[in-house]
Amino acid sequence: MKRPNVSTMKLTKEEEILLEQYGRTPSNKSKKLIYGNALLVASAPIWLYWRIHEMDFLQNAILFALFTAVVTYLISCAYSNSKSPLMERIALIRADAITQEISKQLGNDKKVSKKEKDDLIQQKTKDVADYESTTFSIFYINAIFILILMITSTILHQLSNSMNYALSMLIASGLTVFLSSAKQVKQHRA
Repeated sequence: MKRPNVSTMKLTKEEEILLEQYGRTPSNKSKKLIYGNALLVASAPIWLYWRIHEMDFLQNAILFALFTAVVTYLISCAYSNSKSPLMERIALIRADAITQEISKQLGNDKKVSKKEKDDLIQQKTKDVADYESTTFSIFYINAIFILILMITSTILHQLSNSMNYALSMLIASGLTVFLSSAKQVKQHRA
């Protein structure tokens, strides 16, 4: 018996909607949070090296801009990596409370069909899970990145300030992305 080729199978509209809702691509609101925070966290070490390590800002502006851009990209990848597994777990945890809240708001409103009510619950659950997973992953990844950056900056203090900055930023962001992409151990509730 021949199996159908997965690449030639067409998805139904409902399947496409489900993939869009629970896929790995972040919503526009999450993208703004992710990239804004990634840029902020990636540019924060500039102050450390400018004021503490006494690197001349104008003389090293190209170095700062280049590594800020690279680290912004890597940190945003780390946010997305840690956000996806969290979103699924948060959606499961929050689903009951959101169902109760929506049911209480709508009450016995006969104008709203069961399907509309379920769609409303599903959308609200997705929005809550998306926001909470995004903010938690931002907090978690920022803590990891800053900790690794401080440690590597201290360890590499004997190098020139430019090399210290470049290597510390690359090591910290690289390790952060690596740690965020590790397989999550699934824990089942008893």
